[in-house]
Amino acid sequence: MKRYEHPFKPIVFDDTKILILGTFPSLDSFKYDFYYAHKRNRFWKIMGEIFAMPVETKERKIELLKFAKIGLYDIVASCERQNSSDGNLKNCILSDIPSILKTHPTIKMIAFTGQKAAKLYDKEYKNLSVKTVTLPSPSPAFASMRYEEKREIYKRYLISL
Repeated sequence: MKRYEHPFKPIVFDDTKILILGTFPSLDSFKYDFYYAHKRNRFWKIMGEIFAMPVETKERKIELLKFAKIGLYDIVASCERQNSSDGNLKNCILSDIPSILKTHPTIKMIAFTGQKAAKLYDKEYKNLSVKTVTLPSPSPAFASMRYEEKREIYKRYLISL
């Protein structure tokens, strides 16, 4: 099994209100040098629709995040794995979420893009005094919920603050 270090810096702005935490970038995200790059992952499609903004380039995606006052990062800083599945992550070292919250006091909520990210966070950071919510995974591997349902849940929580 190969060890991977997180390839991206957190995307956080001075006025970020919500920090979205995924688990760890997919192999496609490594390849295409940005978050949620797997062609079947619905994260950017959902975000583009609920904020009515284009997301066809990395720059547009960052503009959307800035406009929406949303930050983006992952709970895992490094791990061992063989493929992109969250179930395959081993020997995880977590990201320093308390430091992000300390340097960005405007963050009022952390939203996880799936159960695995939430469980990893709870193992280490359960006592942090920030509201959390677990959103449905935008991954194609989570097919038990329709796309429209996922989009409505994202909309409910991400437009609420």
